[in-house]
Amino acid sequence: MVKILVALLLATIVLVSGCTTSEPEEEEMDIVDTAVSAGSFTTLVQAVQAAGLEDTLRGEGPFTVFAPTDEAFAALPEGTLDALLADEEALAAVLTYHVVAGEVMAADVAGLESAETVQGESVTFDTMDGVKVNDANVVQADIETSNGVIHVIDKVLLPPSMMEEEAEEEMDIVDTAIDAGSFTTLVQAVQAAGLEETLRSEGPFTVFAPTDEAFAALPEGTLDALLADEEALAGVLTYHVVAGEYMAADVVTMDSAETVQGSEITFTVTDDGVMVNDATVVITDIEASNGVIHVIDAVLIP
Repeated sequence: MVKILVALLLATIVLVSGCTTSEPEEEEMDIVDTAVSAGSFTTLVQAVQAAGLEDTLRGEGPFTVFAPTDEAFAALPEGTLDALLADEEALAAVLTYHVVAGEVMAADVAGLESAETVQGESVTFDTMDGVKVNDANVVQADIETSNGVIHVIDKVLLPPSMMEEEAEEEMDIVDTAIDAGSFTTLVQAVQAAGLEETLRSEGPFTVFAPTDEAFAALPEGTLDALLADEEALAGVLTYHVVAGEYMAADVVTMDSAETVQGSEITFTVTDDGVMVNDATVVITDIEASNGVIHVIDAVLIP
């Protein structure tokens, strides 16, 4: 009897010893917890939560997520992230454009040209030099989770439809002038005179915009003197602006127009085109979101 008790006691000790020395199996985390644990997807996780997608990405899946790093979000144009966080629908569209239904490992990507995202539009793959998703590089692949896989990318992907909408949005007068590249001096002068905010406002305005060559043709020292005298500079610049939107077809029916500066400019229609005072209109009807620009070849002086 004693021998039996000793044997049972030894067996119990061995069993207990085995339980205390074995380590519990680590549970695999889902996509959201994996991203949180990594520490380099703070913005992505914040965006997922703001868009109401956390429960989805904790669901059964499986999902393939192309996950932009915090640095990728920081590289977006200024104001883009704040605008997305303030627009849940747009934010959800951007985020779901980074998600493909099913588990697509790096080895699978090599055999694909594109994949349809949960957002509905497709991402494209290029494996010629590393792996690219659209124009983003995959910097780490095959991070496996309990409900899918994460591939880390170095840029935020924007759906093509959203990019087209942004391209179609008209720029204001100032941005239109900057984008043209031939009004560097005018833009500099507008900023120096404190008129940039005005010319970005609702308007509408009609601007007779002298080119860089027109400013360069001013008598020596004139431009420098104007840039040093904000009040005089503002007077010259507002003499190029008429309140309201007047297209070329309107201008040719007018003899004159009162400028924002207060004095009038005169219009003359000749066989060679249209003159504003003694300046020739060389390009007409450049439309902006808050008015129209007509390009002239000389600076108008009140």
